[in-house]
Amino acid sequence: MNIPTINNLKRVVIIGAGFAGLQVAKKLRRDKFQVVLIDKNNYHTFQPLLYQVATAGLEPDSIAHSIRNIIKKTKNFFFRLAYVHYINTEKQKIYTNIGDLSYDYLIMATGSVTNYFGNKNIESFAFPMKSIPEALDLRSLILQDFESALLTKDSKEKDRLMTFVIVGGGPTGVELAGALAEMKRYVLPNDYPDLDIESMNIHLLQASPRLLDGMSEKSAKQAYKNLKELGVIIWLNCLVQDYDGKIVFIEKNKKIESANVIWAAGVKGAIIKGFLKEDIKGHRILVDNYLKTIKYKNIFAIGDVAVVCMKSYPNGHPMTAQPAIQQGNYLAKNFNRLSDQENIKPFMYKNLGSMATIGRNKAVCDFPFFKLKGFLAWIVWMFVHLVSLVGFRNRAIALTNWIIQYFHYNKSVRLIIRPFYKKKKNYLKKS
Repeated sequence: MNIPTINNLKRVVIIGAGFAGLQVAKKLRRDKFQVVLIDKNNYHTFQPLLYQVATAGLEPDSIAHSIRNIIKKTKNFFFRLAYVHYINTEKQKIYTNIGDLSYDYLIMATGSVTNYFGNKNIESFAFPMKSIPEALDLRSLILQDFESALLTKDSKEKDRLMTFVIVGGGPTGVELAGALAEMKRYVLPNDYPDLDIESMNIHLLQASPRLLDGMSEKSAKQAYKNLKELGVIIWLNCLVQDYDGKIVFIEKNKKIESANVIWAAGVKGAIIKGFLKEDIKGHRILVDNYLKTIKYKNIFAIGDVAVVCMKSYPNGHPMTAQPAIQQGNYLAKNFNRLSDQENIKPFMYKNLGSMATIGRNKAVCDFPFFKLKGFLAWIVWMFVHLVSLVGFRNRAIALTNWIIQYFHYNKSVRLIIRPFYKKKKNYLKKS
Protein backbone atom coordinates (compact mmCIF):
# COMPACT_ATOMS: atom_id res chain seq x y z
CA MET A 1 0.00 0.00 0.00
CA ASN A 2 3.05 2.23 0.27
CA ILE A 3 2.13 3.66 3.70
CA PRO A 4 5.21 4.80 5.65
CA THR A 5 5.68 3.82 9.28
CA ILE A 6 6.06 6.71 11.72
CA ASN A 7 7.51 5.47 14.98
CA ASN A 8 6.00 8.06 17.32
CA LEU A 9 2.48 7.88 15.86
CA LYS A 10 -0.18 5.22 16.28
CA ARG A 11 -1.76 4.14 13.00
CA VAL A 12 -5.56 4.42 12.80
CA VAL A 13 -7.08 2.61 9.84
CA ILE A 14 -10.62 3.65 8.89
CA ILE A 15 -12.55 1.41 6.49
CA GLY A 16 -15.35 3.33 4.79
CA ALA A 17 -15.75 6.99 3.78
CA GLY A 18 -19.46 7.34 4.45
CA PHE A 19 -20.97 9.78 6.92
CA ALA A 20 -19.34 8.12 9.94
CA GLY A 21 -15.89 7.33 8.57
CA LEU A 22 -15.47 10.73 6.99
CA GLN A 23 -16.15 12.53 10.28
CA VAL A 24 -13.44 10.55 12.06
CA ALA A 25 -10.93 11.00 9.24
CA LYS A 26 -11.45 14.77 9.17
CA LYS A 27 -11.23 15.34 12.92
CA LEU A 28 -8.52 13.00 14.21
CA ARG A 29 -5.41 14.90 15.29
CA ARG A 30 -2.60 14.32 12.79
CA ASP A 31 0.07 15.19 15.33
CA LYS A 32 -1.08 12.25 17.44
CA PHE A 33 -2.17 9.68 14.85
CA GLN A 34 -1.34 8.51 11.38
CA VAL A 35 -4.73 8.24 9.63
CA VAL A 36 -5.32 5.79 6.77
CA LEU A 37 -8.75 5.97 5.12
CA ILE A 38 -9.77 3.12 2.80
CA ASP A 39 -12.83 3.02 0.56
CA LYS A 40 -13.90 1.15 -2.57
CA ASN A 41 -14.82 4.51 -4.19
CA ASN A 42 -12.78 7.71 -4.44
CA TYR A 43 -15.85 9.78 -3.57
CA HIS A 44 -18.29 10.29 -0.72
CA THR A 45 -21.97 9.75 -1.61
CA PHE A 46 -24.84 11.73 -0.10
CA GLN A 47 -27.15 8.73 0.00
CA PRO A 48 -30.41 10.49 1.05
CA LEU A 49 -30.63 11.97 -2.47
CA LEU A 50 -29.87 8.81 -4.44
CA TYR A 51 -33.55 8.51 -5.35
CA GLN A 52 -33.33 11.86 -7.18
CA VAL A 53 -30.52 10.50 -9.34
CA ALA A 54 -32.63 7.42 -10.07
CA THR A 55 -35.64 9.56 -11.10
CA ALA A 56 -33.65 12.02 -13.25
CA GLY A 57 -33.88 14.90 -10.79
CA LEU A 58 -30.15 15.29 -10.17
CA GLU A 59 -26.93 14.27 -11.87
CA PRO A 60 -24.75 11.89 -9.82
CA ASP A 61 -21.87 14.35 -9.48
CA SER A 62 -24.14 16.73 -7.54
CA ILE A 63 -24.48 14.25 -4.66
CA ALA A 64 -20.89 12.95 -4.73
CA HIS A 65 -17.64 14.63 -3.74
CA SER A 66 -14.01 13.59 -4.07
CA ILE A 67 -12.61 12.23 -0.82
CA ARG A 68 -9.19 13.70 -1.56
CA ASN A 69 -10.81 17.09 -2.08
CA ILE A 70 -12.75 16.86 1.19
CA ILE A 71 -9.63 16.08 3.25
CA LYS A 72 -6.99 18.44 1.94
CA LYS A 73 -4.69 18.48 4.98
CA THR A 74 -2.44 15.66 3.89
CA LYS A 75 -0.01 15.64 6.82
CA ASN A 76 -0.02 12.09 8.23
CA PHE A 77 -3.16 11.31 6.25
CA PHE A 78 -3.37 8.69 3.50
CA PHE A 79 -6.29 7.65 1.33
CA ARG A 80 -6.28 4.37 -0.57
CA LEU A 81 -8.79 3.18 -3.14
CA ALA A 82 -9.24 -0.49 -2.29
CA TYR A 83 -11.54 -3.36 -1.41
CA VAL A 84 -10.95 -4.87 2.04
CA HIS A 85 -11.77 -8.56 1.91
CA TYR A 86 -10.43 -9.88 5.24
CA ILE A 87 -9.44 -8.70 8.71
CA ASN A 88 -7.02 -10.70 10.86
CA THR A 89 -7.91 -9.54 14.36
CA GLU A 90 -5.06 -11.51 15.99
CA LYS A 91 -2.28 -10.12 13.78
CA GLN A 92 -3.97 -6.68 13.64
CA LYS A 93 -3.82 -6.64 9.86
CA ILE A 94 -6.24 -6.00 7.01
CA TYR A 95 -6.03 -7.64 3.59
CA THR A 96 -7.11 -5.80 0.45
CA ASN A 97 -6.92 -6.10 -3.32
CA ILE A 98 -3.88 -3.76 -3.32
CA GLY A 99 -1.98 -5.36 -0.44
CA ASP A 100 -2.14 -5.80 3.31
CA LEU A 101 -1.69 -3.25 6.11
CA SER A 102 -1.16 -3.49 9.85
CA TYR A 103 -2.99 -1.22 12.29
CA ASP A 104 -2.80 -0.03 15.88
CA TYR A 105 -6.47 0.91 15.86
CA LEU A 106 -9.13 -0.14 13.39
CA ILE A 107 -12.39 1.73 12.85
CA MET A 108 -15.11 -0.12 10.95
CA ALA A 109 -17.31 2.39 9.11
CA THR A 110 -18.34 0.19 6.20
CA GLY A 111 -21.99 1.23 6.24
CA SER A 112 -24.75 -1.05 5.04
CA VAL A 113 -25.86 -3.14 2.08
CA THR A 114 -29.30 -4.09 0.82
CA ASN A 115 -31.00 -6.79 2.89
CA TYR A 116 -33.02 -9.30 0.84
CA PHE A 117 -33.77 -11.40 3.93
CA GLY A 118 -32.33 -14.50 2.31
CA ASN A 119 -34.58 -14.50 -0.77
CA LYS A 120 -32.26 -15.33 -3.69
CA ASN A 121 -34.90 -14.73 -6.37
CA ILE A 122 -35.60 -11.21 -5.14
CA GLU A 123 -31.87 -10.55 -4.91
CA SER A 124 -31.47 -11.71 -8.53
CA PHE A 125 -34.35 -9.82 -10.12
CA ALA A 126 -35.17 -6.77 -7.97
CA PHE A 127 -33.27 -3.50 -8.20
CA PRO A 128 -31.44 -2.07 -5.18
CA MET A 129 -30.59 1.60 -4.72
CA LYS A 130 -27.67 1.89 -2.31
CA SER A 131 -25.01 3.43 -4.56
CA ILE A 132 -24.60 5.87 -7.43
CA PRO A 133 -24.01 3.09 -10.03
CA GLU A 134 -27.23 1.38 -8.88
CA ALA A 135 -29.16 4.67 -9.05
CA LEU A 136 -27.85 5.29 -12.58
CA ASP A 137 -28.83 1.75 -13.61
CA LEU A 138 -32.31 2.39 -12.27
CA ARG A 139 -32.58 5.69 -14.14
CA SER A 140 -31.61 3.96 -17.39
CA LEU A 141 -34.00 1.10 -16.70
CA ILE A 142 -36.97 3.42 -16.14
CA LEU A 143 -36.37 5.33 -19.37
CA GLN A 144 -35.52 2.21 -21.39
CA ASP A 145 -38.74 0.52 -20.29
CA PHE A 146 -40.79 3.40 -21.67
CA GLU A 147 -38.86 3.21 -24.92
CA SER A 148 -39.60 -0.53 -25.02
CA ALA A 149 -43.27 0.08 -24.20
CA LEU A 150 -43.49 2.24 -27.33
CA LEU A 151 -42.38 -0.66 -29.50
CA THR A 152 -44.20 -3.66 -28.10
CA LYS A 153 -47.54 -4.77 -29.54
CA ASP A 154 -48.19 -7.07 -26.60
CA SER A 155 -50.55 -5.19 -24.27
CA LYS A 156 -49.69 -7.43 -21.33
CA GLU A 157 -45.97 -6.79 -21.78
CA LYS A 158 -46.62 -3.05 -22.14
CA ASP A 159 -48.50 -3.02 -18.82
CA ARG A 160 -45.65 -4.96 -17.19
CA LEU A 161 -43.08 -2.46 -18.48
CA MET A 162 -45.15 0.48 -17.20
CA THR A 163 -45.80 -0.97 -13.75
CA PHE A 164 -43.40 -0.07 -10.96
CA VAL A 165 -43.36 -1.84 -7.61
CA ILE A 166 -41.47 -0.29 -4.70
CA VAL A 167 -41.02 -2.63 -1.75
CA GLY A 168 -40.53 -0.80 1.55
CA GLY A 169 -42.50 2.13 2.93
CA GLY A 170 -39.73 3.90 4.79
CA PRO A 171 -38.38 7.32 3.77
CA THR A 172 -36.58 5.92 0.70
CA GLY A 173 -39.65 4.08 -0.57
CA VAL A 174 -41.99 7.00 0.10
CA GLU A 175 -39.70 9.53 -1.58
CA LEU A 176 -39.10 7.30 -4.58
CA ALA A 177 -42.82 6.62 -5.02
CA GLY A 178 -43.58 10.35 -4.85
CA ALA A 179 -40.86 11.16 -7.40
CA LEU A 180 -42.13 8.53 -9.85
CA ALA A 181 -45.71 9.77 -9.40
CA GLU A 182 -44.64 13.32 -10.24
CA MET A 183 -42.80 12.07 -13.32
CA LYS A 184 -46.00 10.34 -14.38
CA ARG A 185 -48.06 13.48 -13.89
CA TYR A 186 -45.78 16.23 -15.20
CA VAL A 187 -42.92 14.81 -17.27
CA LEU A 188 -43.66 11.55 -19.05
CA PRO A 189 -46.82 12.70 -20.89
CA ASN A 190 -44.70 15.29 -22.74
CA ASP A 191 -41.86 12.86 -23.45
CA TYR A 192 -44.11 10.03 -24.61
CA PRO A 193 -47.25 11.56 -26.17
CA ASP A 194 -47.94 8.36 -28.10
CA LEU A 195 -48.12 6.31 -24.90
CA ASP A 196 -51.09 6.18 -22.54
CA ILE A 197 -49.18 7.30 -19.46
CA GLU A 198 -52.34 6.99 -17.36
CA SER A 199 -51.92 3.23 -17.63
CA MET A 200 -48.63 3.53 -15.71
CA ASN A 201 -49.05 2.09 -12.21
CA ILE A 202 -46.91 2.75 -9.14
CA HIS A 203 -47.31 0.31 -6.24
CA LEU A 204 -45.80 0.89 -2.80
CA LEU A 205 -45.70 -2.24 -0.63
CA GLN A 206 -45.17 -2.04 3.12
CA ALA A 207 -45.04 -5.04 5.46
CA SER A 208 -46.21 -3.11 8.55
CA PRO A 209 -49.63 -1.48 9.18
CA ARG A 210 -48.41 2.00 8.20
CA LEU A 211 -45.81 3.94 6.24
CA LEU A 212 -42.74 5.60 7.78
CA ASP A 213 -42.43 3.31 10.80
CA GLY A 214 -39.68 5.45 12.32
CA MET A 215 -41.80 8.60 12.28
CA SER A 216 -44.96 9.72 14.06
CA GLU A 217 -48.42 8.41 13.29
CA LYS A 218 -49.44 11.91 12.18
CA SER A 219 -46.63 12.11 9.62
CA ALA A 220 -47.34 8.57 8.40
CA LYS A 221 -50.99 9.44 7.75
CA GLN A 222 -50.01 12.63 5.94
CA ALA A 223 -47.54 10.76 3.72
CA TYR A 224 -50.22 8.16 2.97
CA LYS A 225 -52.71 10.89 2.03
CA ASN A 226 -50.22 12.74 -0.21
CA LEU A 227 -49.18 9.59 -2.06
CA LYS A 228 -52.77 8.53 -2.64
CA GLU A 229 -53.50 12.00 -4.09
CA LEU A 230 -50.58 11.46 -6.48
CA GLY A 231 -52.07 8.18 -7.63
CA VAL A 232 -49.73 5.76 -5.85
CA ILE A 233 -51.33 2.39 -5.02
CA ILE A 234 -50.38 1.62 -1.41
CA TRP A 235 -50.39 -1.88 0.07
CA LEU A 236 -50.11 -2.09 3.87
CA ASN A 237 -49.61 -5.27 5.91
CA CYS A 238 -48.23 -6.67 2.69
CA LEU A 239 -45.36 -9.15 2.80
CA VAL A 240 -43.61 -9.96 -0.47
CA GLN A 241 -43.02 -13.68 -0.81
CA ASP A 242 -41.13 -13.89 -4.09
CA TYR A 243 -40.33 -12.26 -7.42
CA ASP A 244 -39.37 -14.09 -10.61
CA GLY A 245 -38.54 -11.08 -12.79
CA LYS A 246 -42.09 -10.80 -14.12
CA ILE A 247 -44.49 -11.37 -11.24
CA VAL A 248 -44.39 -10.17 -7.62
CA PHE A 249 -45.90 -12.86 -5.41
CA ILE A 250 -47.60 -11.57 -2.28
CA GLU A 251 -49.06 -13.56 0.60
CA LYS A 252 -52.70 -14.74 0.35
CA ASN A 253 -52.18 -15.63 -3.32
CA LYS A 254 -52.06 -12.03 -4.49
CA LYS A 255 -49.68 -10.94 -7.22
CA ILE A 256 -48.60 -7.96 -9.32
CA GLU A 257 -47.15 -8.28 -12.80
CA SER A 258 -44.18 -5.94 -13.20
CA ALA A 259 -40.81 -5.76 -14.91
CA ASN A 260 -39.64 -3.18 -12.38
CA VAL A 261 -39.32 -4.05 -8.71
CA ILE A 262 -37.28 -1.63 -6.61
CA TRP A 263 -36.17 -3.05 -3.27
CA ALA A 264 -36.16 -0.51 -0.44
CA ALA A 265 -37.31 -2.90 2.27
CA GLY A 266 -34.26 -2.94 4.47
CA VAL A 267 -30.51 -2.89 4.94
CA LYS A 268 -27.93 -4.78 6.97
CA GLY A 269 -24.42 -4.01 8.09
CA ALA A 270 -21.63 -4.45 5.54
CA ILE A 271 -19.47 -6.77 7.63
CA ILE A 272 -16.04 -7.81 6.38
CA LYS A 273 -14.85 -11.38 6.92
CA GLY A 274 -12.76 -11.96 10.01
CA PHE A 275 -15.30 -11.36 12.78
CA LEU A 276 -16.82 -14.21 14.79
CA LYS A 277 -20.53 -14.96 15.21
CA GLU A 278 -20.46 -13.68 18.79
CA ASP A 279 -19.15 -10.33 17.51
CA ILE A 280 -22.32 -9.79 15.47
CA LYS A 281 -25.93 -9.08 16.40
CA GLY A 282 -28.65 -8.64 13.82
CA HIS A 283 -26.16 -8.36 10.93
CA ARG A 284 -24.28 -5.55 12.71
CA ILE A 285 -21.08 -5.49 14.77
CA LEU A 286 -21.81 -5.37 18.49
CA VAL A 287 -20.11 -2.47 20.31
CA ASP A 288 -20.23 -1.03 23.83
CA ASN A 289 -21.22 2.49 24.91
CA TYR A 290 -17.79 3.72 23.80
CA LEU A 291 -18.28 2.24 20.30
CA LYS A 292 -15.55 -0.33 20.96
CA THR A 293 -16.13 -3.92 19.91
CA ILE A 294 -16.87 -6.25 22.79
CA LYS A 295 -13.94 -8.61 22.22
CA TYR A 296 -11.24 -6.49 20.58
CA LYS A 297 -9.80 -3.55 22.52
CA ASN A 298 -8.38 -1.79 19.48
CA ILE A 299 -11.29 -2.25 17.04
CA PHE A 300 -14.20 0.19 16.91
CA ALA A 301 -17.35 0.24 14.79
CA ILE A 302 -19.54 3.21 13.90
CA GLY A 303 -22.49 4.04 11.66
CA ASP A 304 -24.78 1.49 10.03
CA VAL A 305 -22.41 -1.42 10.60
CA ALA A 306 -22.43 -0.92 14.41
CA VAL A 307 -25.12 -1.76 16.94
CA VAL A 308 -25.14 -0.14 20.39
CA CYS A 309 -27.75 -1.86 22.55
CA MET A 310 -29.31 0.65 24.96
CA LYS A 311 -32.62 0.75 26.83
CA SER A 312 -33.96 3.45 24.53
CA TYR A 313 -32.63 1.63 21.44
CA PRO A 314 -32.68 -2.12 22.18
CA ASN A 315 -32.06 -2.95 18.51
CA GLY A 316 -29.48 -0.23 17.98
CA HIS A 317 -29.74 3.26 16.58
CA PRO A 318 -31.50 3.95 13.26
CA MET A 319 -29.38 3.11 10.23
CA THR A 320 -29.46 6.68 8.94
CA ALA A 321 -27.02 9.54 8.43
CA GLN A 322 -27.75 11.28 11.72
CA PRO A 323 -26.47 8.57 14.15
CA ALA A 324 -23.49 7.90 11.83
CA ILE A 325 -22.38 11.54 11.88
CA GLN A 326 -22.79 11.79 15.66
CA GLN A 327 -20.85 8.56 16.24
CA GLY A 328 -18.07 9.68 13.91
CA ASN A 329 -17.72 13.01 15.73
CA TYR A 330 -17.83 11.32 19.12
CA LEU A 331 -15.18 8.73 18.30
CA ALA A 332 -12.78 11.33 16.88
CA LYS A 333 -13.15 13.41 20.05
CA ASN A 334 -12.55 10.35 22.22
CA PHE A 335 -9.36 9.43 20.35
CA ASN A 336 -8.10 13.00 20.68
CA ARG A 337 -8.95 13.09 24.39
CA LEU A 338 -7.24 9.77 25.05
CA SER A 339 -4.12 11.03 23.32
CA ASP A 340 -4.09 13.91 25.80
CA GLN A 341 -4.82 11.51 28.69
CA GLU A 342 -8.24 13.04 29.28
CA ASN A 343 -11.31 11.17 30.50
CA ILE A 344 -13.91 10.07 27.99
CA LYS A 345 -17.68 9.78 28.27
CA PRO A 346 -19.97 7.10 26.80
CA PHE A 347 -21.77 7.83 23.55
CA MET A 348 -25.21 9.40 23.84
CA TYR A 349 -27.34 9.70 20.73
CA LYS A 350 -29.34 12.90 20.35
CA ASN A 351 -32.33 12.45 18.06
CA LEU A 352 -32.60 15.69 16.10
CA GLY A 353 -35.66 14.55 14.17
CA SER A 354 -36.55 12.86 10.90
CA MET A 355 -38.16 13.92 7.64
CA ALA A 356 -39.38 12.69 4.28
CA THR A 357 -40.51 14.45 1.13
CA ILE A 358 -43.41 13.16 -0.92
CA GLY A 359 -43.23 15.62 -3.79
CA ARG A 360 -43.53 19.24 -4.78
CA ASN A 361 -44.74 21.25 -1.75
CA LYS A 362 -45.31 18.00 0.13
CA ALA A 363 -43.16 16.76 3.00
CA VAL A 364 -43.34 15.70 6.65
CA CYS A 365 -40.90 16.58 9.43
CA ASP A 366 -40.77 15.20 12.97
CA PHE A 367 -38.68 17.24 15.38
CA PRO A 368 -38.34 16.63 19.13
CA PHE A 369 -40.80 19.36 20.11
CA PHE A 370 -42.93 19.96 17.03
CA LYS A 371 -44.01 18.53 13.70
CA LEU A 372 -44.40 20.07 10.24
CA LYS A 373 -46.19 19.08 7.07
CA GLY A 374 -46.87 20.50 3.63
CA PHE A 375 -45.05 23.42 2.04
CA LEU A 376 -43.17 24.56 5.16
CA ALA A 377 -41.93 21.01 5.82
CA TRP A 378 -40.86 20.79 2.18
CA ILE A 379 -38.82 24.01 2.50
CA VAL A 380 -37.18 22.70 5.69
CA TRP A 381 -36.43 19.37 3.99
CA MET A 382 -34.78 21.15 1.04
CA PHE A 383 -32.74 23.43 3.31
CA VAL A 384 -31.45 20.60 5.52
CA HIS A 385 -30.46 18.44 2.54
CA LEU A 386 -28.91 21.37 0.71
CA VAL A 387 -26.62 22.41 3.57
CA SER A 388 -25.72 18.76 4.22
CA LEU A 389 -24.29 18.30 0.72
CA VAL A 390 -20.50 18.44 0.60
CA GLY A 391 -19.06 21.32 -1.41
CA PHE A 392 -20.40 24.66 -2.69
CA ARG A 393 -20.59 23.39 -6.28
CA ASN A 394 -22.83 20.46 -5.30
CA ARG A 395 -25.14 22.76 -3.36
CA ALA A 396 -25.33 25.23 -6.24
CA ILE A 397 -26.12 22.52 -8.81
CA ALA A 398 -28.77 20.87 -6.62
CA LEU A 399 -30.43 24.20 -5.82
CA THR A 400 -30.44 25.26 -9.48
CA ASN A 401 -32.00 21.96 -10.54
CA TRP A 402 -34.66 22.19 -7.84
CA ILE A 403 -35.58 25.76 -8.80
CA ILE A 404 -35.90 24.85 -12.49
CA GLN A 405 -37.97 21.79 -11.69
CA TYR A 406 -40.23 23.78 -9.38
CA PHE A 407 -41.18 26.35 -12.01
CA HIS A 408 -41.04 24.22 -15.14
CA TYR A 409 -42.05 20.74 -13.88
CA ASN A 410 -39.05 19.45 -15.78
CA LYS A 411 -36.44 16.83 -14.91
CA SER A 412 -33.72 17.76 -17.36
CA VAL A 413 -31.38 14.80 -16.86
CA ARG A 414 -33.57 12.13 -18.45
CA LEU A 415 -30.58 10.67 -20.23
CA ILE A 416 -29.68 7.07 -20.95
CA ILE A 417 -25.93 7.63 -20.76
CA ARG A 418 -25.11 4.00 -20.22
CA PRO A 419 -27.89 1.55 -21.16
CA PHE A 420 -28.72 -1.04 -18.54
CA TYR A 421 -29.28 -4.62 -19.64
CA LYS A 422 -30.88 -7.15 -17.38
CA LYS A 423 -28.94 -10.35 -17.01
CA LYS A 424 -30.56 -13.22 -18.85
CA LYS A 425 -31.63 -15.78 -16.31
CA ASN A 426 -34.04 -18.67 -16.22
CA TYR A 427 -37.12 -17.37 -14.45
CA LEU A 428 -37.98 -19.51 -11.47
CA LYS A 429 -41.61 -20.50 -11.47
CA LYS A 430 -43.67 -20.13 -8.33
CA SER A 431 -45.27 -23.42 -7.43
